[in-house]
Amino acid sequence: MDNKKYGLKRFNHFIYGFIPGIIMPFLFIWIYLSRLYPGYDGILNSLKQLFPGVLFGKLLIISILPNLMFVFLFYKTDSFKIATGLMVSGILYLMVSMFML
Repeated sequence: MDNKKYGLKRFNHFIYGFIPGIIMPFLFIWIYLSRLYPGYDGILNSLKQLFPGVLFGKLLIISILPNLMFVFLFYKTDSFKIATGLMVSGILYLMVSMFML
């Protein structure tokens, strides 16, 4: 019974941070466009309008913010592998957004 790990340490793996880190920016973009974008007519149509321009790169940068908040949270709870997964997925979005600016 002493060998069992309880709490957040049990889930401290890179993949548990990387997969949500890839999904969270998509969810944030969907929420952002549905709540704040005037003339919202579906996520695909809005992304088609934004894609060739600078605004899509800026939207990608904004969508990384939830990842960074969770990186801080998991870093404070000493779950470094989850925080690393979130940071790596955020860096992937950052690299793509730099080519759009």
